[in-house]
Amino acid sequence: MKTVFVTVGTTSFDDLIDTVTSDESVKALIQRGFTGVNLQVGRGSVVPDPESCPGLKLQVFRFKDSIAEDMRHSDLVISHAGAGSCLEALGANKPLLVVVNDKLMDNHQLELARQLQADSHLIYCTCSTLPQTLREMDLTTLRPFAPGEPQNFAKFLDKAVGLV
Repeated sequence: MKTVFVTVGTTSFDDLIDTVTSDESVKALIQRGFTGVNLQVGRGSVVPDPESCPGLKLQVFRFKDSIAEDMRHSDLVISHAGAGSCLEALGANKPLLVVVNDKLMDNHQLELARQLQADSHLIYCTCSTLPQTLREMDLTTLRPFAPGEPQNFAKFLDKAVGLV
């Protein structure tokens, strides 16, 4: 089964939930060969019925202690643009489509998404362009995200405070 994992993290992003379960998005996912959607709705008020996406097996939940397993078993991650969710998906080496909430003021999420797309680590869109992006995206252009090297910062800090 080819599965999409959709996450809004611990926030509320009802527009994403509505858009990803819309007829147009469901058709685009089916055309791309997906058969299942695992949907984390977070604190939102929109909780789709499991039968609301004809042609896809839809599983819905609010929260779990960890979504690492959901990411690991997915073929595509669609996520809100929160840094934690983005880094978790990229760290799991999963193709990532980030949906930026363009209704937020002073949206720092857009800056992160733009830079990571420029570096070919993910594809981003907004809710209004999600169905089109699902139809047209080329996941083969994405490059793996290199893990961080925290030991470099520790060495710098040790040197800066005179421990080395």
